[in-house]
Amino acid sequence: SSSQSRILTTMASEGWMRRRVESDASAFEKGRINVLAQERQAVQKKTFTKWLNAHLKRVNIKVDDMYLDLRDGIVLHKLLEILSGEKLPKVSRGKMRIHKLENSDKVLQFLKMKKVHLENMGAHDIVDGSARLSLGLVWTIILRFQIQDIVMEESAEKRSAKEALLLWVQRKTAGYPGVNVKNFTSSFRDGLAFNALIHKHRPDLINYDGLVQSEHLDNLNNAFDVAEQDLGLAKLLDAVDVDVNVPDEKSVMTYVA
Repeated sequence: SSSQSRILTTMASEGWMRRRVESDASAFEKGRINVLAQERQAVQKKTFTKWLNAHLKRVNIKVDDMYLDLRDGIVLHKLLEILSGEKLPKVSRGKMRIHKLENSDKVLQFLKMKKVHLENMGAHDIVDGSARLSLGLVWTIILRFQIQDIVMEESAEKRSAKEALLLWVQRKTAGYPGVNVKNFTSSFRDGLAFNALIHKHRPDLINYDGLVQSEHLDNLNNAFDVAEQDLGLAKLLDAVDVDVNVPDEKSVMTYVA
């Protein structure tokens, strides 16, 4: 009958609309995830570039764009010599791809010798300047030569570098009002943890009781400025990048370590 036909048509239309809404929602969610991933990648690139320059200034090298500037293998070669205190096999100064591949291979062989795990990474990945792999490589170097130096053992239990660093921060900031460090993301957003870490070592530099928890940017900038001016620590982070729902974990860890 015509009424049944209308009902079926309406049901079909509603089903199509529901699928369309679900499809749009799914597309929006995927788009949002991609945007967040790109934002995180941009923050990491900025932090890691500052970290590289903080070390490379000793040999008068400056990285402007790490995706481009690491491709010849020479910058990474110099960085590893600085971090390890060891001499690596001499680099080639040639400009051809084969020379860049040779230099990058020397970097990877040195890391392999230091028992640094580099999954599926070859010299061509460095020379091609892959954003994801470049960030991964620098993070691996930070982990091996900076963060893993923080080794703590509780009874017979050996901790990962991340767990050891977190435990160190928790011990240093214990008892500070408003500080409860559970991670390297949201626990650092309001800036109090950074200020507490400085105050613990140099109480003369921070008026901790004068800080207001809700003033995130002021707290973050206070800690970063004091650390740079009085402790000589490079300002690897920008306050606006930390005062977000989920600050980038690797960037925060790099600065804290």
